[in-house]
Amino acid sequence: MSRRIPRLNEQLRREVSDILSREVRDPRVGLVIVTGADVTPDLWVAKIYVQLIGDAAEREQTLVGLEAATPFVRIALGKRLQVRRIPELRFLEDQTLERATRIEQILDEVLPPDTEAAEEDEEDEEDEEDPGAGEGSGS
Repeated sequence: MSRRIPRLNEQLRREVSDILSREVRDPRVGLVIVTGADVTPDLWVAKIYVQLIGDAAEREQTLVGLEAATPFVRIALGKRLQVRRIPELRFLEDQTLERATRIEQILDEVLPPDTEAAEEDEEDEEDEEDPGAGEGSGS
């Protein structure tokens, strides 16, 4: 049973992606990238993570379109999957990329760039070598 859930997650991700790209005709559902699926252990609910294109209003409209297409997607999944019960689908926006970008921006603001840090380290090493060399040659 331990391998069943991850296999089902991957199969759901592939099948939902295929259904959304080939069969859903709702104009609100534009380009949607299915990034993952997470089925509960009891197989009753599946969270489908999607990456959406556009501004906030367009992304909101896409989520509304996905919500409207959910019954159709479940029926299509029922024809493709060999499971007793098709889980209830909940489409959620995958914000991993936005979060990673925001973390990177914060780190750029807080930390000095790598090139400046490397140059400062080299200058510190040269300063440590020069005083020792000057003392030995002056005697």
